[in-house]
Amino acid sequence: MDSVAGAGIVVTGGGSGIGAALARRFVAEGARVVINDLNAEAAESVAGSCDESNGGQVTVIAGDAGAEDGVEALIAGARASLGDIDIYCANAGIARRGGPEASEQDWADSWNVNVMAHVRAARLLLGPWLQRGSGHLICTVSAAGLLATPGAAPYSVTKHAAIGFAEWLSLTHKHRGLTVQALCPMGVRTGMFPGDDSMSEKLLGREAIMPEQVADVVMEAIADGRFLILPHPQVAEMYAGRAADPDRWLAGMSKLQQYLESDSA
Repeated sequence: MDSVAGAGIVVTGGGSGIGAALARRFVAEGARVVINDLNAEAAESVAGSCDESNGGQVTVIAGDAGAEDGVEALIAGARASLGDIDIYCANAGIARRGGPEASEQDWADSWNVNVMAHVRAARLLLGPWLQRGSGHLICTVSAAGLLATPGAAPYSVTKHAAIGFAEWLSLTHKHRGLTVQALCPMGVRTGMFPGDDSMSEKLLGREAIMPEQVADVVMEAIADGRFLILPHPQVAEMYAGRAADPDRWLAGMSKLQQYLESDSA
């Protein structure tokens, strides 16, 4: 897709962070955008900040993009507003910390929002997309899906599952006109990892970027259709190193874990 002007786009988790930056950029480029978020007030605030001077339009449909009935209501509402949905950004995500001791609810919530939200959206989108021979799904996965995130097993594990589902969709339906892209940034300064505590700040690191920079990279990637969207290009090298020498990579990640547990800044 060379331009999003006139396209009908849904952005989940659009009330803040990467989702908000994507929504603003799409509208500024002339797209017709549905912003979805659990927080209706936040979504309305983002909608009010969008620049519609280039012909873009924005609508808010609040609700839970992780729940089955929430996804159904969102897609039905988006179709009523947009007609065809050209691009669906499954961007909503949550980051629950801990390991096996994390609660059953934390694991269930992570699975629903980080994985099943993508599955449930695809279930409803695929029929019309395959019938017309085109459709575009962008899954916000995180570099955690390709690598790992220390200190947050529910997040790390479900992001691995999300990349697996995106890969499966692409290999199964690419020749039928479906474009699937996985957005995999490392540190981004959002409400998910705000950097307002020592561990978050160390995890984000000096290379953390702003959501607007992620939106810039997404716009470039939409044009060329690449599967992996990497706002931090070094993730590709890390991913290759992980596959080439898993033991060395795990040793390095163990050192990172020890650094995060230390008192050093």
